[in-house]
Amino acid sequence: MNGLPLPVDPTPTLAGHPSAATTPPNVALIAITKHGTQQAAFLARQLPDTHLCVADKFAPLLAGVINPVRSYSGPVRDEMAGLFARYDQLVFFVSLGAVVRLIAPHLKNKDEDPGVIVVDESGQFVIPVLSGHIGGANAMAEQVAALLGGTAVLTTASDVGKTIAVDILGRELGWRVESPKINITRVSAAVVNQEPVALVQEAGSPHWWTRPTPLPANIHRFTRFEDVDLDQFKAVLWITHAEVTPKHWAQLNERLVVYRPPQEQGA
Repeated sequence: MNGLPLPVDPTPTLAGHPSAATTPPNVALIAITKHGTQQAAFLARQLPDTHLCVADKFAPLLAGVINPVRSYSGPVRDEMAGLFARYDQLVFFVSLGAVVRLIAPHLKNKDEDPGVIVVDESGQFVIPVLSGHIGGANAMAEQVAALLGGTAVLTTASDVGKTIAVDILGRELGWRVESPKINITRVSAAVVNQEPVALVQEAGSPHWWTRPTPLPANIHRFTRFEDVDLDQFKAVLWITHAEVTPKHWAQLNERLVVYRPPQEQGA
């Protein structure tokens, strides 16, 4: 085979997911057909830090593209282990069903799996398939769709309902989630099911709500945890630097998610 080697030892973050801070590029565009390769080449010219992985017989279609290219001569399934290990985002110009079969043997969990995106050969629809929130596939799909003039097909409930994505709230601001996974699951359900949720913000930037739509009516804001009547809410999102005691966790059994914004210098 020609082109770039695909190492199998990515550097994980503390959460176990490939880090956005690893040496770029960390996005691969994968194509197995002539037209898919042409679409990948068009996108690569707009995303010069990405890598390309294409069938060797179509590699000549990439003439003039400055991105690093890996061409392969065997079945594309033999490339999957290396792609999963090397990259944070995999953008496939391959049918959705084929991609599901290709990635299935390599899936671990949403904290480790890369974002996986499928683009149809016309570039009309861009579908995040795997790790939409934590892996960043939803955001990547929206970027790719904008560049191709297509439509991002988002299916995660928080995106469809234009509400809070509990597992990544404040991530772009450096906030760290501090909660058991079961809490994130239970609280996410309360948010998307439009049950009453208290959001207590005692720390961090107030500019975390970036959707163009208003904050949903089931999310009630507070500035102090003490002001919340816990019996009135199905879940609590608590953005704080304060100590969260075992009593808090017990009192809000599986109903509490805590966010830790970065401490201000000198604080």
